[in-house]
Amino acid sequence: MALPIEDLPTWARFNDVSFTNVEVTKSQGRGYGVFAQKEMTAAEGTLDTPVLLTVPSGLALNTTAIDEYTKEDKNFRQLLDALGQHRSTRTDILLFLLIQTARASSKSHSAVGVSNPWTEYLRFLPEILLVPTEWTEDERLLLRGTSLEAAVNAKISSLDAEFEAIREASSDIFCWHQLLWEHRTVSFQDWIRLDALYRSRCLELPRSGESMVPCIDMINHSATPSAYYDENSKDEVVLLLRPGQSISGGQEVTISYGDSKSAAEMLFSYGFIDPDSTVDSLVLPLVPFPDDPLAKAKLVAFGEAPKIHVARDNGIIRWDSRFAYLMCVNEEDGLGFRVLQDTDGGRQLRVFWRDDDVTDRMTSFTQLVKTHPLAEVMQLRVVTVVLECVQEHLDRLESCQPPDPTLSSIKDDCFKNGVLLRQIETRLMKDAIDALEKERDSLMEAENVVAYFGPMETAELDLVDEEASNEVDDFS
Repeated sequence: MALPIEDLPTWARFNDVSFTNVEVTKSQGRGYGVFAQKEMTAAEGTLDTPVLLTVPSGLALNTTAIDEYTKEDKNFRQLLDALGQHRSTRTDILLFLLIQTARASSKSHSAVGVSNPWTEYLRFLPEILLVPTEWTEDERLLLRGTSLEAAVNAKISSLDAEFEAIREASSDIFCWHQLLWEHRTVSFQDWIRLDALYRSRCLELPRSGESMVPCIDMINHSATPSAYYDENSKDEVVLLLRPGQSISGGQEVTISYGDSKSAAEMLFSYGFIDPDSTVDSLVLPLVPFPDDPLAKAKLVAFGEAPKIHVARDNGIIRWDSRFAYLMCVNEEDGLGFRVLQDTDGGRQLRVFWRDDDVTDRMTSFTQLVKTHPLAEVMQLRVVTVVLECVQEHLDRLESCQPPDPTLSSIKDDCFKNGVLLRQIETRLMKDAIDALEKERDSLMEAENVVAYFGPMETAELDLVDEEASNEVDDFS
């Protein structure tokens, strides 16, 4: 059961959280936010800026907090150990939150888990989140053709696999089976929501790293923020007014969630698109050639999902796709793969480029290709592949019309953000296609490219003449 935000000051006092001349209250169109209660100023160039909010280090939810909690709750330690290789800082935190969710919704939970401040704080957080993994099926139709379509589908599949791994690991532990599954106190939707809370509220603290920090996670984003967060000498997490900033009473205090995130990244992680952002970029998935016999080896050697990055930088379209360079070369160009035995007796895939072992240089494979005598020919192949991929995504985006906004299953904010993302990415993809076509045409005129394709075109013309001659003979 949710708690009213008016009860937050009581929770804060009980847990030694200090609000100084600020309060959490409703923010127009943004849920809740932190607002100044009086005028405050921080001088330019000073380190002595007003402290607006102080949170004890023990309330920050991170690796250290999880380790401390396992000392109090041996059952939770057993659950983490059962997960084994599926563990990470993120999954540990999400599992901790899942247990608190289960305890809050279970009628008989006293024997399992240890109550802590987060058990109650979770009830202040919003039930409805606007990140796309929380959208309805009708709302996700807005993402068709955008860079988020594949990303959201992949994320939901990944969350499903995580949840099943947790179910499998915990079902054999009696106390957790009883709390989590026997009475169905948690579901896959709970896991999706907790992941959304983590993505939208997690901070990267200077010393403590990835952390969820109560109360500070209520602060909204702005492209022109008035405050920033830090850790002080006591390891407390503090919110400080930025040097050179002034804020009046009743004005919302804001921080920056990042000044390099694209519209898709902001929507994916935080559930909104910043209208004042100057970042204009997108990332598209790149699929290897289906008939490439080396495709699997290339993917293993590359070690990450193939992508195309497109961005507008000071009005100029720039693109990058490291995998496309690996995708567009083969054995006849000098690429080779060998499975060699290492010193421990294991087998390892090694990559060779023109007889040199370049396994440890895959991140700079683009530069290796550019040293080839036919570098411009290979660049033409890459540009053509990238152009075709961007064109395919644009065609799909333009062919998929947004769903009817009057449907009851579509929230206004989701429709607004989905349409805005489509407009931003349509414009960027069209401009990218124009730039790629110009680059392709320029490469087609390069001396090496003309020399390379010249004999091939002559051979094709000879073949056409021969076929025409045969047709005449047959006819006569």
